[in-house]
Amino acid sequence: MRIDKFLKVSRILKRRTVAQEAASAGKISVNGKIAKPAHQLKVGDVVELGFENGSVKFRVLALRETVKKEEAASLYEVIV
Repeated sequence: MRIDKFLKVSRILKRRTVAQEAASAGKISVNGKIAKPAHQLKVGDVVELGFENGSVKFRVLALRETVKKEEAASLYEVIV
């Protein structure tokens, strides 16, 4: 699954276009490497998403095309 779609489906970012812009700006890294919007994620990948006031790091637990709002958090686990 593409990183931009995963970020939208998992509700980490609200819209896919926002995820594409973040990836194009170099704010998303997968396993320590900068990722483009079309980067293919795999289960177990560690993703870091940079914001202006910090960053979020998480591990991908599952990849699904659609998911209910209540189940979105089950797709990843936050790493401290």
